[in-house]
Amino acid sequence: MNQVSEKENFLRGVKAAMPIAVGYIPIAITFGLLAKSLGIPIYVSFLMSLLIYAGASQFIGINLIVLGASWWEIVVTTFILNLRHFLMTATLSQKLEKQASRKWRMLLSFGITDETFSVSSFQSQEPLARYFSLGLNTIAFVSWNIGTWLGLFCASGLPDTVKSSMGIALYVMFIGLLIPQVKKSKSALVVSLLAIIINSLSNWLGISNGWGIIIATVFSAAIGAQLFAREESN
Repeated sequence: MNQVSEKENFLRGVKAAMPIAVGYIPIAITFGLLAKSLGIPIYVSFLMSLLIYAGASQFIGINLIVLGASWWEIVVTTFILNLRHFLMTATLSQKLEKQASRKWRMLLSFGITDETFSVSSFQSQEPLARYFSLGLNTIAFVSWNIGTWLGLFCASGLPDTVKSSMGIALYVMFIGLLIPQVKKSKSALVVSLLAIIINSLSNWLGISNGWGIIIATVFSAAIGAQLFAREESN
């Protein structure tokens, strides 16, 4: 009986992950195409999707590699970008069923993304079944890696002009993510403008691109938190 329940929960997770997979594959294909067009070795791109598994961080990572940033600048930038995962994993750990051991929690934490977290958070069933999370995370992870391989494979047959044009994909992706948030939130607009100004000032001062991104991220977020915290308190 328990085995049937675990199977059903896993299949529920697989079904819930299908919309995520549909969204992940095109973005992952873009990542593979962009990485190939920028001259990133195929094995590096593959390992980034397999081991790092963080879309925004992967796009920024290959951009920083091309710009000649040092490894520790890339690590620090990635760490700052993914600080939110501490909050997401801590939140979901409180919802997981008690049968989820420490090893289970470690396994499931690797598969948490913004999208899988959102789906898990809105599940009405309490507690959150570990096999549901496993099915959800597995399909999302597999779809991202399949998309990466498709991008890397398709890139070899594309004309050089098309490959070189993929360099704008990074900026298009972030603009596409940013505009809806800016429309809905004044704070997102202010923080975005602050980040642009601070990063531009860093470049003008001769600070490296990697550190420029780190400084812009930290200071714009800190200033934004202070400004809008005061607004809310008033």
